[in-house]
Amino acid sequence: MKRIHTILIILLLAVTYGEAKKSSDDRQMDDFITSLMKKMTLEEKIGQLNLGGVGSPKVVGSAIGLDEAIRKGLVSSVGGFDAKAAEDAQKFAVENSRMKIPLITGLDVVHGYYTIFPIPLASACSWNMPLLEESARVAADEASAFGINWTFAPMVDICRDPRWGRIAEGAGEDPCLGSRIGRAMVRGFQGDDLSKPNTLLACVKHFALYGASEAGRDYNTVSMDPVTMYNYYLPPYKAAFDEGAGSGMTSFNVVNGVPATGNKWLLTDLLRDQWKFKGFMVSDANSLAEMSEHGMGGAQRITELAMNAGLDMDMSSSLYVLCLKKAVEEKRVPLSRIDAACRRVLEAKYKLGLFEDPFRYLKNKQRQSQVLSPQNRDVARRLAAESIVLLKNSEQLLPITPPRKIAVVGPMGNVRGELLGTWSYGYSKDKMHSAYEALREALAGKCEVSYSQGANYIEDYCIYDGAFTIPTDSLIRRAIAETSDADLIIAAVGEPSSWSGEAKSRVNPSLPDCQKKMLRELKKTGKPVVVVIFSGRPLILTEEDAEFSTLVEAWHGGTMAGEALCDILLGKVCPSGKITATFPRHIGQIPIYYNHLRTGRPYSGFWATTKYVDCVNEPLYPFGYGLSYNRYTYGKPVLDKKKAKGDDDVVTLSIDITNTGKYTGKEVVQLYIGDPEASVSRPVIELKDFQKVDFAPGETKTVTFRITTGQLKFYNQDLKYDWEAGKFNISVGPNSRELQKLTMTWDK
Repeated sequence: MKRIHTILIILLLAVTYGEAKKSSDDRQMDDFITSLMKKMTLEEKIGQLNLGGVGSPKVVGSAIGLDEAIRKGLVSSVGGFDAKAAEDAQKFAVENSRMKIPLITGLDVVHGYYTIFPIPLASACSWNMPLLEESARVAADEASAFGINWTFAPMVDICRDPRWGRIAEGAGEDPCLGSRIGRAMVRGFQGDDLSKPNTLLACVKHFALYGASEAGRDYNTVSMDPVTMYNYYLPPYKAAFDEGAGSGMTSFNVVNGVPATGNKWLLTDLLRDQWKFKGFMVSDANSLAEMSEHGMGGAQRITELAMNAGLDMDMSSSLYVLCLKKAVEEKRVPLSRIDAACRRVLEAKYKLGLFEDPFRYLKNKQRQSQVLSPQNRDVARRLAAESIVLLKNSEQLLPITPPRKIAVVGPMGNVRGELLGTWSYGYSKDKMHSAYEALREALAGKCEVSYSQGANYIEDYCIYDGAFTIPTDSLIRRAIAETSDADLIIAAVGEPSSWSGEAKSRVNPSLPDCQKKMLRELKKTGKPVVVVIFSGRPLILTEEDAEFSTLVEAWHGGTMAGEALCDILLGKVCPSGKITATFPRHIGQIPIYYNHLRTGRPYSGFWATTKYVDCVNEPLYPFGYGLSYNRYTYGKPVLDKKKAKGDDDVVTLSIDITNTGKYTGKEVVQLYIGDPEASVSRPVIELKDFQKVDFAPGETKTVTFRITTGQLKFYNQDLKYDWEAGKFNISVGPNSRELQKLTMTWDK
């Protein structure tokens, strides 16, 4: 007991010292910035609120060049596409501006810098938080070696519509999973000390509701009731801000009818007053100027609206530089608002260590030689492999036992850069392998591997010649002839990277007709076919699911996509990915998501229930779905009690799971809760917890979940966040469709 007492005293002293040191550091920062701001002119304070355009050679809307704008203190941040340019801009700022205030260098380091990881939607399918955090740490280490110290990531927008191109940038449709991933990415980017020269200031985007854009069309309007907003769309933003993200970015859409960039309820009432966020908020590129297109008035008016609403920094439009001084002089914007915004930006620079050393992120050039290192590639390869989802394997074609000859056929089979996905800068495309190249190398000396294009992406798009298009029929005939002696065909189909991401919405997220035609002709050969889909969104694969026994969703897997795919196909790694966005069966089902509300007429045999007359309700693949080469047998779940009471009570669910397969593998065990007795209609089920568990062949493990009242809480009609007494359905299983349900009660 004495030893325990001593340890507790030491821990208490350590915590007390840490808090005291933090308080001292905060006072030192406050004193420094207060002293600095007393010396600044109004124009210089406003200049700290201007991001001069990512990659822009001059301040937009101004006749002066970037160098003169920096000299006058009118630019706070610059884009970081080029390390030399970033270094030159920083040198110019600290040597030529009156206040010598250093610049922040920002860039969309969304899923890697040189070493590109799978797109965020794919990485989310790994359900592996430590590995996701490690990927963000690698991205920060590489990007900061080139002078970048601010990333416009993570994107945590919830999306239920695969037509939206930017679904590729987020974690999918679920707020619980999305919140955990947002936290992991913030930790990875920012580390434990922002002043270290290998960190990135995180920027949570797009605040808020951007993933609910109507019709899945980018930049479109959003309409949403408050209960839906608070329960399903806002939690990932709050989680990432609570984790300590130093900045956030507004979205292009309206929230409650007002553009997010000028929305006082969103940026002040919610973010500052309720959530206590202390960092700074920047607009998305030109979204301040675009408030005029929303019908909010001219340049002067929208500038004043945005500043008074709580927007701290303007990206690209330069309207703050052009209009804020007049607004202050004419007393339509209080000087205190300018001071508050300026202080937040300066605090970020202070925390990044830029005042201590403006070149902190430009001194370690030896780290530039470490990009794409074997260690970084290994992280990318492991994450890409865990992101791949085995959708179907009914004839056990996978894993492959190398036959005499394998033919890779399809437009995605022998491309490199297209595997990197949206928001990648292509630095590694010449140092990576296509799927065909990786497979050929992996099977060298064991099996012949050939390649044939088979089809274009779409009929009028040629991936090789550029000047003319080879007709699909000609490509198919050539592919059939070239694969006549193959024992196995791997059909590589999907979307090139340019089809997903910003401004890349699709009205019909299916495989193009020419690729479908190629698949039909390959099917006619009678040879076994493994269909591998590379995409930036869930696709409608109903026809492919009906016609082929083996489907693999490989996404846009990044630098090591080819090697990771080989690891899966050849059985070096057992598939463990689970989808985080529902795959529709038909376009008419969109938007489709697992955690839908109840209806008064749920589907049944009665004629007048919620159903389609020409399609079933169920998706093709539900949220949380993904197969393995193993079979994981779930025993009967057990609750340690069927009745609980009070806020502090805890219920434990236990379940035995056995790997009956012959491979070492991982299984994502998912816990869902349903609340059928509530003051507002609640979803049929909601993901509340999950564990990714390692299994040896034949191993049985007992997986336990602790259930608390925190997992029962929701926002009611009055937007009060609390739990209500009553009955609860507790379910566990491998996905949102295959669940075992238990019932319990929890009283106040």
